[in-house]
Amino acid sequence: MSERLRDPDQRAERGTRILDAAADLLQRHGYRRVTIDDVAAGAGIGKGTVYLHWKTREQLFGAVLTREVGSAIDQVRQALLADPQECRLHRFARAYFLAITSRPLLLGFLLADPELLGKLTGSPDREERHAKMGRGYLELLAGRGLLRDDLDVDRLGYAYQATFEGFLRAEAGAPADGREQRADLLAVTVRRAFESDAAPSDAELGDLATAVTALFGDVVDADRAEAGIPSA
Repeated sequence: MSERLRDPDQRAERGTRILDAAADLLQRHGYRRVTIDDVAAGAGIGKGTVYLHWKTREQLFGAVLTREVGSAIDQVRQALLADPQECRLHRFARAYFLAITSRPLLLGFLLADPELLGKLTGSPDREERHAKMGRGYLELLAGRGLLRDDLDVDRLGYAYQATFEGFLRAEAGAPADGREQRADLLAVTVRRAFESDAAPSDAELGDLATAVTALFGDVVDADRAEAGIPSA
């Protein structure tokens, strides 16, 4: 039997337990082999209780993906807070690459076939948020003279995204012990291809890091709310 909980904290704890069970099963068995029954058993609850949180299998697994993406972005945000230099494009690319590739489940999702990924991230609002976030980040960099000025933001963004995704795709089957070196190579590639020679002051970088951190945080919060992910 399903159990409705009125206490928000208890409901949040149960939602987190469901997501944890789903993430563990997905990492061990893959998307196509995991059922809601499996998740319910892993979380120690009834199948109907899972549906009180997420109405479909795709919504549940989409929430798992959203949580993984948010966790990776949060890792980058913490790096930005610790060192404002991390907001420069090549440093961000390196940090985000490592944040993704250190999460096997997230990397597996991103390397999955486009049809599957589309089912799990198909919200038009989410797609628009992430597009605006990426463009907004590049506009912040361009506004401070940190990007090359012979390409507009849209064309530079397309080329950067293709470069970043290419490095991610190359991770399929790559040995983990060379990940840091590949992240370094990505950073060198991005710096040479897309950045200017500007040398902003520490104060300017601090202001930029604050703006970028807020931009990323707003998107992560909106994603989590839309996906029904309990607050931390």
